[in-house]
Amino acid sequence: MSEDKSIKQLFIPVSIGRISEEVVLQIEAAIFDGRLKPGERLPSEREMQTQFGTGRGVIREAVKILKQKGLLEVRKGVKGGAYVKHLEVSNISESLALFLKQNQVSPETLIEFRESMDRTITTLAIARSTADEKEELLKEALRFEAILREPEPDLEATAELDRKLNIMLACMAGNELFEWVMRALQMGFSSHDFTLYENASYRDKAATNWRETARAVAEGEPMKALSFIGLHYALLRQCVEEMNGDAASKNAPFLDENTEEERS
Repeated sequence: MSEDKSIKQLFIPVSIGRISEEVVLQIEAAIFDGRLKPGERLPSEREMQTQFGTGRGVIREAVKILKQKGLLEVRKGVKGGAYVKHLEVSNISESLALFLKQNQVSPETLIEFRESMDRTITTLAIARSTADEKEELLKEALRFEAILREPEPDLEATAELDRKLNIMLACMAGNELFEWVMRALQMGFSSHDFTLYENASYRDKAATNWRETARAVAEGEPMKALSFIGLHYALLRQCVEEMNGDAASKNAPFLDENTEEERS
């Protein structure tokens, strides 16, 4: 059976270098520049052999690589073939979260990044979000405060609500890149915010600060909101430093003991 002559010519022949890599690059380019759209089927294996001027093994290897990258999905059956995969926001966030977990990031590096990001997000959220969105943020912040002020706060519920508040604020900024990155960060480690909520001496301050940040956003007061964000990260840095200091002091007797043994 002959190939469908109406199939568009997407690719050019490859003949030098690592041929399978060149095939991968051409297919990627067609996806990224919109010539191949999400859900669209690639030309058949035979047609790609013709367009690239190469063998079946090279085409199959290229499709395998693109499938591993998450750009293609291979379907079987009558309408089988290689299709451009729809990339969901959750897939992107999960991949970035996994990357962040696998690559150690110091607390200060993460806190510095989150503080600068939160300042931008908050300024945009005040300018772009609706009155209803601002009121909903304040409502959830008040609920967050109420949970933390309980004699024995549910720290798991606190962590979940804190994630929700951060993602809500990112969505209110009206920029999907901030939303994607924030979701990834919240899936990863939430900038060590949990240390504030686990520590009773910081818990009330953290709860009050979230409430006042949300209130400043709701009232359209960017300078107030930014000052509360600065306070949040000042508290967080202090709390993390104290936690690290306590951990070091617990190890101190052991180190001193070893030192004494060495001297003797």
